[in-house]
Amino acid sequence: MRDLAYLLEGLRCSSCLADNTLWLDLVPGTVECRECGQGALIAVDTGEES
Repeated sequence: MRDLAYLLEGLRCSSCLADNTLWLDLVPGTVECRECGQGALIAVDTGEES
């Protein structure tokens, strides 16, 4: 099985300012800094209106 976490190269954490430590995890839809642990959820627009 393939790992679904990808390194976001060239980006810097806004919390600790570390370079190349942000990882995108597709399954839960999060971005996490592996240096300080700061995380963020990704809002997905499905294009559907209710």
